[in-house]
Amino acid sequence: MEDLFVLFEKFLRAERGYSPNTLEAYLRDVKSFSAYTGLPSSRMGQASKSQVRKWLAHCQKAGAKRSTLNRKLASLRTFFKFLIREGLAELNPAAGIKTAGLDKSLPSYLSVDQAFSLLGNSGEGFKEVRDRAILELLYSAGLRVGELTGLDLEQVDFDPEMVKVKGKGNKERIVPFGTEARKALLSYLPYREQVLEKRGARDEPALFVNRLGSRLSARSVQRMVAKQAIKAGIVKKVTPHTLRHAMASHMLESGADLKTIQDILGHASLSTTQIYTHLDMTGLSAIYDKAHPRARKKGT
Repeated sequence: MEDLFVLFEKFLRAERGYSPNTLEAYLRDVKSFSAYTGLPSSRMGQASKSQVRKWLAHCQKAGAKRSTLNRKLASLRTFFKFLIREGLAELNPAAGIKTAGLDKSLPSYLSVDQAFSLLGNSGEGFKEVRDRAILELLYSAGLRVGELTGLDLEQVDFDPEMVKVKGKGNKERIVPFGTEARKALLSYLPYREQVLEKRGARDEPALFVNRLGSRLSARSVQRMVAKQAIKAGIVKKVTPHTLRHAMASHMLESGADLKTIQDILGHASLSTTQIYTHLDMTGLSAIYDKAHPRARKKGT
């Protein structure tokens, strides 16, 4: 019989359509639980609720964040549902266990000035022009890094400025992008064509490619964003997801409604999008403290 972990991986990829990062995390979690309990994949259906609780407690003591514990529990729930479907388990020991509350920390946040500073890099040449187009599109469309690197050229429309994105669970959505991103993309495309011509890779469908004419990896984009943030004088850690958060936060501050932001970001639930209201409340509270007569501090 084929290893259950291998079958589970095939299930996640073919039927759930999880992103490579999520798929890797789920497999890592399930294998970690297997190692902790000493149960090989063939006997995982014998796991108990007590073992699940003890493993989660072990992970928590090891320093896992609450959001990470939530994911680990989701990994196990999905795995045991898979075993039940395959007739290899009767019960789901991860069911009924309450997930830890989500972390209260807010997403990493960039001010408008910081975002503009990050986007202000200039230069000529393939890499410089490509990286500027990437930064502009990340900030303009609020894309996840996997969504950006998974884009093909045919998914981009310049009239009107729209991009067809395949998000989590292979769900497609149409996302608008702005004038500056349009300019940056149009500047990049001739360089892309030159690289593909030089490398004999004119059939490469990827929008963003490396110097070898192959699809750019998510890791390369992450490294580039971090380097550009340092060049821009931003001392905090900046990732592609930081630009996604910045886009949503700045839209909310400018009057966009949560439903619109939810649709653009591709959130399945509005509750996920609502975290940005907390970011906006920081500015709102400051205005309230200055304006409301019963909120003013004595002597002001």
